[in-house]
Amino acid sequence: MLKVPIFVGQKISSKIKINGIFGLALAVVATFAATAHAEDLVGQASVIDGDTIEIHGTRIRLWGIDAPESTQLCRNDDSNLYQCGRAAATALAGLLWAIKRPVQCTSIDKDQYGRTVATCQLGMPGPDIGQWLVANGHALDWPLYSKGKYADAQRGAEKGERGIWSGSFVEPWQYRACVKAGGRPAACSDDADGRH
Repeated sequence: MLKVPIFVGQKISSKIKINGIFGLALAVVATFAATAHAEDLVGQASVIDGDTIEIHGTRIRLWGIDAPESTQLCRNDDSNLYQCGRAAATALAGLLWAIKRPVQCTSIDKDQYGRTVATCQLGMPGPDIGQWLVANGHALDWPLYSKGKYADAQRGAEKGERGIWSGSFVEPWQYRACVKAGGRPAACSDDADGRH
């Protein structure tokens, strides 16, 4: 058995390297924790629908946007009906699958259903999920709440005929009002005033 002499200086150097690596990891964690607020939710998200996700059992409604409902129908560029609510949810799931980073949500409020209303991004820093959905035509800027934050993204989607802008649709808030008033989903999807 070969014994290699270890000098005291090597032991100290090895300990400094290990402590340095541990210190660096600790600094990274502390920096991330310092940027997260007490009301932030961070983790892997699952998709509930086109504008709602769940992190660690908490339902989060994305602030300032409104995606078509899961039962809502839109017309594509050939005027054929398709399930635009499901398409929005599928697009959101695809985004979360394609960019494998934790989602970080900053709570703004609670909605009437007890869900957390928040702005969310993929990683820190990372793209605003609401902005991405609107820019790709999977959701609308909801000016009642957003005060126009996503209006430019929506104009770009409309001009580029992306997502629901490639055909015609009823705004999700009008669709919900129609269904709540007793309308059938198919009729509320196609016959409501204000169709685009």
